[in-house]
Amino acid sequence: MAEGTDEAGVSYDEVRRWIRGFAEAVAENKAYLTELDSAIGDADHGINMNRGMQATLAKLDGASGDDIGSLLKTVGMTLVSTVGGAGGPLYGTFFIQMGAAAAGKSRLTGDDWAAALDSGIQGVIKRGKAEPSDKTMVDALLPALEALRSALSDGQSLGDALKRSAAAAEDGMKGTIPLVARKGRASYLGERSAGHQDPGATSSYLLLKTAAESFGSEATD
Repeated sequence: MAEGTDEAGVSYDEVRRWIRGFAEAVAENKAYLTELDSAIGDADHGINMNRGMQATLAKLDGASGDDIGSLLKTVGMTLVSTVGGAGGPLYGTFFIQMGAAAAGKSRLTGDDWAAALDSGIQGVIKRGKAEPSDKTMVDALLPALEALRSALSDGQSLGDALKRSAAAAEDGMKGTIPLVARKGRASYLGERSAGHQDPGATSSYLLLKTAAESFGSEATD
């Protein structure tokens, strides 16, 4: 994490780099995500998310301006229209709501990022009717938000706060393994869903891990 990130905040270009990084992470883990989904879902999470993120990359190539909110809304709308299953509506809603919170901003402070993340998560909760411990992406996202806010309130740098957020998402992801699914296709399995890591929580961890790696990096888009 580059020095000076806290003063500068998260730039429009860094958000673009985050989206590109997430697309790369999904592509690299496509088979793994689909394998996880084959145990408790429709065996298509990796395939669907990769299709959506590749479509998103095409949209990014034509994006102009520096409005982070508009960029995130474009990502969300693209995912809604290209990703099948539950992933499209949920991830689409996540990015659309993040975009609404970041509307008109060309740079995000740590608090701005936390507010946008919160808005996205609340959108997912409302759309999917999921609660903590339902064995969904919420189980990775909520702990990540809580860790981020705690780190920022403790006066930690944005870089360290993002790392703590990603670590909490990873713990939440792993924490889905013993849970019995109460939402989605996995809930049909009842007790048999226990012992399997949730694919949505896994892709959510990749999303926040990529944010920690992208924001403040010296790399260019």
